[in-house]
Amino acid sequence: MKLFKGLVIAGLITATSLSAATWKYAFGEGTSDPQGIYATAFKSFIEDNSRNKIELYKVGSLGEETDMMEQTRAGLLHFLGQSTGYMGGTIPEMDIFTVPYVMPTDTKQLDYFFKNSKVVNEMLPTIFHKHGLELLSIFPEGEMAVTTFEEFHSPEDLKGKKMRVMPGSPILVETYKAFGASPQPMSWGDLVGALKTGMVDGQENPTVWIEAYGLDDLTKVLTYTGHGHFNASVSANKKFYDGLSKRDKKLVQEAAEFAHKTILQEAQKLDAYGLGRIVRTNPNYKIVTLTEDERKVFKEKAKAVQESFASKSDSNKKIMTQMMKDLDQAEKNAK
Repeated sequence: MKLFKGLVIAGLITATSLSAATWKYAFGEGTSDPQGIYATAFKSFIEDNSRNKIELYKVGSLGEETDMMEQTRAGLLHFLGQSTGYMGGTIPEMDIFTVPYVMPTDTKQLDYFFKNSKVVNEMLPTIFHKHGLELLSIFPEGEMAVTTFEEFHSPEDLKGKKMRVMPGSPILVETYKAFGASPQPMSWGDLVGALKTGMVDGQENPTVWIEAYGLDDLTKVLTYTGHGHFNASVSANKKFYDGLSKRDKKLVQEAAEFAHKTILQEAQKLDAYGLGRIVRTNPNYKIVTLTEDERKVFKEKAKAVQESFASKSDSNKKIMTQMMKDLDQAEKNAK
């Protein structure tokens, strides 16, 4: 099946030329979701400033997230937009964005971090090269919220609860085990059915996704634990990128910068709008924000996951050490 998909995609891809080309860009969300907004802005910039064209493939068009990653690394796709949570299985260092209670929830700190972080702008691009990819951008989509059928305020409350997590991230599995739950790696396409049939007791996503896809209608409680943000990355096939002319490389970098600025403005609005729509359209739905004392217990459990990430490799340890420095600067300088 994967071979068939690859052949179909390969048949669609046109040869890159200096005068004009059609580039394929797949992303793991819908067109109106953050990754789709970024992709649309990227496409607009490319097409407004060159003869090149971008063909967009939204979530589900070309298989699952792992399929899109394989297709991009193989050169069957030119650009890939993907949640960092799906990438840990391929690029272990990307799990840093999933480690609980590392990333801040303050949007100004996040914006400063992604613009100025040494991890994002210097260390990860080199790591991506080893996997056949050119990193173009990493951006936040919204604070993670947990939706469940029953209210919880401690790891003890989550004991034995089956929590869906994104496949491909060992750290997500470790996180929910530390939080007392039973993690269930599962594709997005299987999540709705699993909630309807009781195969899982809950899941995590940004508020904008929870509202847009009706996950609030399938559960009873939304909880802000403060444990992290949902982040996405955009990358290009490295061989394709390296083969571009200087003019087209500059074009791609400027398009990524333009799209990054666009999504930083829009993602904050989407998250707030998502929560507002839930409150208006689903007034009986319970919204819970854990207190600082309640979060302290989860933060204590999260330390083992943080240590586990750092212990997996020297590269992970270096990423974690620099991440802490970058986040400290973001906290001091964000305005």
